[in-house]
Amino acid sequence: MTLFDHLHPVRVYWEDTDAGGVVFYANYLKYFERARTEWLRALGFGQHELLQSHGVMFVVAHTQVRYLRPAQLDDELQVSVKLQNKGRASLLIEQQALRGVDVLAEGQIRIGCVARARGQGHAFQPARIPQHILDRMA
Repeated sequence: MTLFDHLHPVRVYWEDTDAGGVVFYANYLKYFERARTEWLRALGFGQHELLQSHGVMFVVAHTQVRYLRPAQLDDELQVSVKLQNKGRASLLIEQQALRGVDVLAEGQIRIGCVARARGQGHAFQPARIPQHILDRMA
């Protein structure tokens, strides 16, 4: 068993920081999103391909983030993805932003699977995660 299912590298740029010179808190959510997207891609499922080929996509249903230490300009971070629970229509994922061995932020994100509703433009309906996708997840 691995500690993480996926690690994604992130460099902190000027645009990521606030007036105090540290990463603006909301940017950790962006880092977490990028890491989850790359985790899915590593499993063989790009976000666009999921929607085009399977008619489904993942959306964030709930987040809980705890901020422990600040990241600063030019820091090299690793953002982890660890699948905690997989259900029929949602996944619970634990994530951390790490600088070396230091945990800077950690969160739990629940993502739900939705299908584009036919004839309703951009409305989405809850959907089951296709079984072959669940099978690829650890």
